[in-house]
Amino acid sequence: MARSNNVKVVPESKQALDILKYEIAAELGLPVGKNMMANADTEFATELGAIPSSSIKEDYWGHISSRDAGAVGGSITKRLIQKAEEVMFTL
Repeated sequence: MARSNNVKVVPESKQALDILKYEIAAELGLPVGKNMMANADTEFATELGAIPSSSIKEDYWGHISSRDAGAVGGSITKRLIQKAEEVMFTL
C-alpha cells in the first residue's frame, strides 16, 4: 500500500497556509476564493471588475493554469524562507 509523503509536520499550520495561499493568489490576481476569507484585495478586485465575482469559486483551483498555481506555491515557499531567516538572524 502506498504511503503519503504529504504529511504536515505541524498539522495546526493548515489554516495559516491556506490564508497565505489565498492572500498570494489575490495579489497575483487569480480568481480563487473562500467564504471564510474576508480578503480585501479580492473584494476590491471584484468591485473594479478585474476579477468577475462570478468566477470566484469555493476552494476550486481547476481553472488555474499550472504556471499560476506554481507561482503561488513558489511565493509561499519564498515567504516562509524569508520569515525563517528573519527569526534565525534576530535571535
